[in-house]
Amino acid sequence: MTLVTLGPYRFSGTDRDRTLAHGLDLLDLLTDGLGPDAERAAEVHRRRVAEALSSRVGTDPDTVLAVLWSEWRSAMAAIRTTGAFGPSAHGTVAGLFLSDGGVPKRPVERVDVDYRGVVGDRQAARVHHGRPWQALCLWSTEVVADLVRDGHGICPGAAGENVSISGLSWDRVRPGVRLRIGEVTAEVSAFAVPCVKNDRWFGDGDAQRIHHRHGPISRAYAIVVVPGRVERGDGVTLEPAG
Repeated sequence: MTLVTLGPYRFSGTDRDRTLAHGLDLLDLLTDGLGPDAERAAEVHRRRVAEALSSRVGTDPDTVLAVLWSEWRSAMAAIRTTGAFGPSAHGTVAGLFLSDGGVPKRPVERVDVDYRGVVGDRQAARVHHGRPWQALCLWSTEVVADLVRDGHGICPGAAGENVSISGLSWDRVRPGVRLRIGEVTAEVSAFAVPCVKNDRWFGDGDAQRIHHRHGPISRAYAIVVVPGRVERGDGVTLEPAG
């Protein structure tokens, strides 16, 4: 089995290929709607990724993955230095969830998190899930409550999120920001595209209503930067100092 190791992060061959397929989209999500300062900060990193994808992906995908991973993470850091993500903000871990595959995930009081995500959590199918940049799935209790008020039969954990967060304005939880969640530091990487397995929670049978094209309503994926333990009730800090 193909395995690419980049620091503490391990990519299977499928992880590598799917990551490369989304490479420029991941870079473009970082700057979407942030303005010229963020675009300038990310520009050199996006250009290096574009060059790597166009020149070497056919012959040396492992090297291209390493370029993409390094430049993508560097672009996040560069944008943070511009202040484009705004000031620090605080919330609370309202729920923690894991499963042996599939949804809904079951609630637990505490979890241990390593670089692959929540220890003991598993995805039933890994074609669209399970990459290092999808280590954690985060969602907002306020977004879920709004969906319930609209008549949908959803609840925290139902859509596959690992961490349910209260008290953060969800438009600020976007690719590039860092979150301290209990002992864990995570870096938001992308929005989670809705899966047909979640259609059941919606009155019209269409989970696409929680796609990020509809605004700050999507679940978010995150990379684990610092592993640790998270307990229900722990604090969450968006854009922590240091």
